[in-house]
Amino acid sequence: MLIDTYGRVATDLRVSLTDRCNLRCTYCMPEEGLQWLAKPDLLTDDEIVRLVRIAVTELGVTEVRFTGGEPLLRPGLVGIVERCAALEPRPRMSLTTNGIGLKRTAAALKAAGLDRVNVSLDTLRPEVFKTLTRRDRHHDVLDGMAAARDAGLTPVKVNAVLMPGLNDDEAPDLLAWAVANDYELRFIEQMPLDAQHGWKRDGMITAGDILESLRTRFELTPEGEVERGSAPAERWVVDGGPHTVGVIASVTRPFCRACDRTRLTADGQVRTCLFATEETDLRAALRSDAEDLEIAEIWKKAMWGKKAGSGLDDPSFLQPDRPMSAIGG
Repeated sequence: MLIDTYGRVATDLRVSLTDRCNLRCTYCMPEEGLQWLAKPDLLTDDEIVRLVRIAVTELGVTEVRFTGGEPLLRPGLVGIVERCAALEPRPRMSLTTNGIGLKRTAAALKAAGLDRVNVSLDTLRPEVFKTLTRRDRHHDVLDGMAAARDAGLTPVKVNAVLMPGLNDDEAPDLLAWAVANDYELRFIEQMPLDAQHGWKRDGMITAGDILESLRTRFELTPEGEVERGSAPAERWVVDGGPHTVGVIASVTRPFCRACDRTRLTADGQVRTCLFATEETDLRAALRSDAEDLEIAEIWKKAMWGKKAGSGLDDPSFLQPDRPMSAIGG
């Protein structure tokens, strides 16, 4: 069991499969991209499956989320999903993606055992999408989401970040569109995970701003703390239901006290938090022929040292050196 000194138990594993991405979102990385990890530094497919197996069979993990960078760029993705789906007990498995490659992969991922997807989409306007991502691929994302829904990778959750002066007026339109297409929309406060370290607290759109905007068109009823549990999104029932909308207030209303996550980077490092400044190396143990139980003990020790919170509300907060693309969302 992955327990920490505050009594939290990590049952949700986030696995970054690559640091590469085919978009250049302004809140994530510079236009020219980043210095990508060298291939020998990345975990192999076998190493990823082995670590997931250890997490599931030895450490009590019940949910696995594959992330990136952009995980659909990982050549062995379908095989990794299929092998993890064969584990006993079988973990629930999902994928966080920008959606560009979903049209061609959704059916294969479903057949391999993937349960659902989260797709990032910040705007309904193609021209704003191009400005935010520096790529003209808006139609590919929409097509990918429809393919995921049609393949049964549901609920299709849509993650949206609102940026001042770009898409901060789109919250009601995004929610109306999500309801019409049977997608589950979640707004995420912009977090300090950009490679440029350009994030500023006083410039972000807050959860309060988002809810105020949504209430100009919709009646929102809180779903309640009991239903939320360890989920990061506070959810509201839209116009009496059945649809809901979530807001992940990572900055203004952090949910650290109920956090149940552990994270693996694409190069095999354990991270106890998105905003951690320290990592624990599992790749070295894998490649030195360590036994499963030895690797499990290293992982347990790392999680035992998890801090009480992200530190975002501390004036001395320091942004992690590694950008979000390397950490995994």
